[in-house]
Amino acid sequence: MSASKILVPIGFSEQSMVALGQAFNIAKIKKSGVVLLSVIKEQSVMQTLFADDNSDELKAKVKEKLDTIALEYSKRYGINVDTMVSKGKIYQQINGVSEMISADLIIMGTNGSQGRSSKVIGSNAEKVVRLSKCPVITIKGKCHMQGCENIILPIDIEKETKQKVTYALEYARYWDATIRVVSVVLRDNQEIRERLTKNINQVKEFIVKAGVKCTAELIEGEKKQTLGDFVFEYEKQFESDLIMIMTKKEELSLSNNISDTARYIINNSEIPVMSIRPKESKYITGPTIAF
Repeated sequence: MSASKILVPIGFSEQSMVALGQAFNIAKIKKSGVVLLSVIKEQSVMQTLFADDNSDELKAKVKEKLDTIALEYSKRYGINVDTMVSKGKIYQQINGVSEMISADLIIMGTNGSQGRSSKVIGSNAEKVVRLSKCPVITIKGKCHMQGCENIILPIDIEKETKQKVTYALEYARYWDATIRVVSVVLRDNQEIRERLTKNINQVKEFIVKAGVKCTAELIEGEKKQTLGDFVFEYEKQFESDLIMIMTKKEELSLSNNISDTARYIINNSEIPVMSIRPKESKYITGPTIAF
């Protein structure tokens, strides 16, 4: 199998199958191998006591179905595909297998929450995102392009959020996409405006010098609107295909928390979101918006 591996959790739902198709589109251009993983949710102690244990039979049936899907997609895309079935807590198994196979990307479907005001995404999806050591692409919407023309790259005032620029360059080169760098500033904050302007211009200059198309824009906003909604309004201007975010505030980089802004974007975005965990920092600093 290829040294590069993409892990795709499969629950056989409509959304997981949408994510599966996108995973193979990316795997083909990255020249990655794909590992399909189905997790059989562990039973409670009570269920185990009062039900016949048919877990081996179930596992065999799931493996058979997974192998059928793997064979179909392998032939269609010309990609090496492995399959795995495990039992336990879904998010633990996904992250555990990801580390075991040294996956460099997880792609998974999520139904998100019911309603735009909620801050809760699918429990397993959120736990995978916040605990994964490799980037995670979550896919909520039903219709997606096979390629990618516009990548939205929100930037804040902290240097750690620039870690995702490397990923943005990688994926933009796959499809000759344009990276759209964007920052949000409140109208009454001149100091932050100057710092953000400097940051996005530096990022744009770096990306352009790397030979990738790039735009940079500073959006003025009101306090009553969430930062995530500004990003959504911006990405719709370009019919964008991917949003790249950092999952945590820098001062939380040694914890397993996820920022409210990251959670909101993952939960409500109709286009795929790549969540990137920042590298651990030895020092605690001031708060950031964790784009």
